[in-house]
Amino acid sequence: MARRGPGQSIVEHERDRVAPASLLSVRTARQILEESVTIAVVGASRYPDKAAHAVPEQMLRHGWRVIPVNPYTDELWGQRAYPLLAEIPEPVDLVNVFRPGADAAEVVRQAVAIGARAVWLQQGIVSPEARKIADEAGIDYVEDRCIAVARASAGLTRNVTS
Repeated sequence: MARRGPGQSIVEHERDRVAPASLLSVRTARQILEESVTIAVVGASRYPDKAAHAVPEQMLRHGWRVIPVNPYTDELWGQRAYPLLAEIPEPVDLVNVFRPGADAAEVVRQAVAIGARAVWLQQGIVSPEARKIADEAGIDYVEDRCIAVARASAGLTRNVTS
């Protein structure tokens, strides 16, 4: 049986014993969107007929700062694109992933490295390894869910200032 740490209450000790710290502060998908301002989109597409183009564009139209991450273009939606998350010169709140599940774990490692608070894998993308990495790092994680559908369902729009 684990011993209580110095200055740790019985309640804190039991809470820590039952669940890892990352599970104690998990935000809902709605809270993640409400509290995020800047979204980096890994796998953002240059092609308007793809979800990886239309979905981030919708988030941009609804007031989020959207930074495309795509090594094959310099700009999308009037926003500068970066080849890697590590090259984005500003803080990122949320990393939205449009890459296959096999690539997700590496993207989550990169998101952790840049200090992102959450990772969101788009609808159809799942990765137990990516989830584990996010949980161990204590960052919020959503998978197999469309960020634009979640935004619309919750009726969320960021305040846009001119």
